[in-house]
Amino acid sequence: MPRFSVIVPAYEVQAYLAECLDSVLSQSYPDFELIAVDDRSPDHCGAIIDEYAARDPRVRAVHLPENAGLGRTRNAGAEEASGDYLLFLDGDDTFTPHTLRAVADRLAATGEPDVLVFDYARTHWDGTALRNRLADRLTEEGPAPFTLADRPGLLRVLMVAWNKAYRREFVTREGFRFPPGYYEDTPWTFPVLMAAGSIATLDRVCVHYRQRRRGSILRTTSPRHFDVFDQYDRVFAYLGERPGLERWRPELYARMLDHLTTVATRRDRLPRGSHPAFLRRARAHCRRHRAPGTPVPPGLRRALVRHGLHRTFRILRLAAALRRHARASARRWTQALRTAALRLHYRVQRRLPLRADRALFAADPAPDHGCDPSALEAAFHAHAPHIRTAWLGRPGTAAHFTALARSKYLVHNAGFGPGLVKRPGQVYVQTRYGTPLGHTGLDLQERPAAAPGTDFAGHLREVDQWDYVLSGNRHSTLTWERVHPGGYTTLEYGSPRNDAFQHATSADVARLRASLGVPEGAVAVLYVPARRDHRRTQTPPLDPGRLLGLLGPRFTLLTRVPLGEPSAAGARLVDVSAHPDLSALCLASDALLTDFSPLMFDYAGLDRPVVLHTADWDTFRTVRGAYLDLLASPPGPLARTEEEVADVFASGHWRGVRSARLRAAFRERFCPYDDGNAGERVVRHVVLGRPAGLPGAVPPGARRPVRPSAEGPVRAPLASVPQPSGPLPVTEGR
Repeated sequence: MPRFSVIVPAYEVQAYLAECLDSVLSQSYPDFELIAVDDRSPDHCGAIIDEYAARDPRVRAVHLPENAGLGRTRNAGAEEASGDYLLFLDGDDTFTPHTLRAVADRLAATGEPDVLVFDYARTHWDGTALRNRLADRLTEEGPAPFTLADRPGLLRVLMVAWNKAYRREFVTREGFRFPPGYYEDTPWTFPVLMAAGSIATLDRVCVHYRQRRRGSILRTTSPRHFDVFDQYDRVFAYLGERPGLERWRPELYARMLDHLTTVATRRDRLPRGSHPAFLRRARAHCRRHRAPGTPVPPGLRRALVRHGLHRTFRILRLAAALRRHARASARRWTQALRTAALRLHYRVQRRLPLRADRALFAADPAPDHGCDPSALEAAFHAHAPHIRTAWLGRPGTAAHFTALARSKYLVHNAGFGPGLVKRPGQVYVQTRYGTPLGHTGLDLQERPAAAPGTDFAGHLREVDQWDYVLSGNRHSTLTWERVHPGGYTTLEYGSPRNDAFQHATSADVARLRASLGVPEGAVAVLYVPARRDHRRTQTPPLDPGRLLGLLGPRFTLLTRVPLGEPSAAGARLVDVSAHPDLSALCLASDALLTDFSPLMFDYAGLDRPVVLHTADWDTFRTVRGAYLDLLASPPGPLARTEEEVADVFASGHWRGVRSARLRAAFRERFCPYDDGNAGERVVRHVVLGRPAGLPGAVPPGARRPVRPSAEGPVRAPLASVPQPSGPLPVTEGR
């Protein structure tokens, strides 16, 4: 007898069915059976189910002789089930990873309740996901299990069958079955919750509820939406057969009124001309099922539905449409006038004198504490204190255009956009994002997947406004001047954002590690995967939780991959995806694990180990293009799988002799000027007019980075130089 029976009805969902079945079969909890029921679907659903059943013994295929509808299809699956608990999953939805394990753990922790209610998120065609807005009703705080009387708010959670796990013995004893017709979940959900002797909740998104553009029942215009009346008749009939449940009538009446109002007011449900009939039936239902003295939910739309006022309803709908049209027109005129006023304001400001003591900084994403503009601002404060600095505020405001027009120095790591008109006397410093690995600039013309919709002509117009471009090494210089052709001057002075690495002390490192919760004596590995331009959703190539399990208890993983759900690893797996200071994360770590993130070039300046995960290196080179062959000259050991990554750390190769040799060659090539003074050199050249010239390569003795020794992490100062004023620069756009 399996722990779970997952029942998947399938009808005209051939495009989504494989993803649905895979989301179940890939669960980390193995004790389940998957019952896939073909509701005589006219497409290939039946064949897909048979293919899965042929190759996986956990899948049981059920084919109905004729189309029965969603409710009866679920009944057929439940009749075949043998698990302790039943879970329903529609054929176009999916389980999130580790759902069954989380459900099993919660059931065990709450004493095997009759019903476990868990959360869901609506996922749209563009990949956006929106969690249930009533998720607070699923809090796990307080006694568990409980009954509906203890948490009546559960009746307001979406009335569907697939956000719950049901004890099969409870369902069989009570004789629960799905009725035919649309809205079949309604006379199932309400009676189940009222009859359950014990209920528990799981505050976790377990189902991704697909919001299909077309084809779903809720987006189909059909007279079958009148079935909602029959379904509520069944709900109140169940209530009438059990006098002890009469206390729930006011709440169920309110839920019915809300449901009828939703069906009546959604434009894509009822056929044209059927609204009067629907509202008449709604009035009759409200009179029939409202107990004397029951409070009436407030609201104009509810009142129209409750009284069946279809003529008033049509008049108010027409008035609302006219009001929306008037507001839209007013917004368009207001926006046009505002745009014209701002253009005039910008033109006037450009005719006023430049403020020679002002520098304007901006970054993408910005403003933050981790990019070269941030580091340069600190250098301005230290070496040109007479210059007042500011960050570009919210775009499209008068203050925005005033600062853009009047500041002498403009600093950005991306671009100010097509609205910039550079004045004579203004100095534009372009910092870029660091050492380039993937193709950029004009090279992206041959990589449409990596640069969809890029305006290359507009980009070149902005390049023509650049006065200086920062470069950290010869490779960057040669690349920038070819892919961003223009008349600017390249300042090959090093990367200002890496100055913090040389100025940090062992006390700074200890403080950063403590703030992140890194245990004393642990080896902290910073995991930073690169963006995949060919993927809309950025699924990481390595699973942080599984990887940490392979690494063992000595390691702590600082992951830039959002974890979403709390991890069983606890403090050893730290989600730093929202941490604003990437340089601080580098300083707090003992090693970097990445694939092809340009952060490796900056991290090499720390002289700490770098491990590369190269599973999809060929895909990256095909989609984005690469200026370097990392496999031929990497900054450290290479690994293709999670197991190989774990072996690199377990065997000590990550900090072995060969790793140090690779890192030294890489650092010599790409970090020749990272001596902690790059920002000062830029400010002296650009602001003070005293060009420093190209510095020589930093001699080995001048760099004293904090790095782990063979016996474990050691926190020695990087350099005995004063701390710069202001916060440590950090990098987010690398």
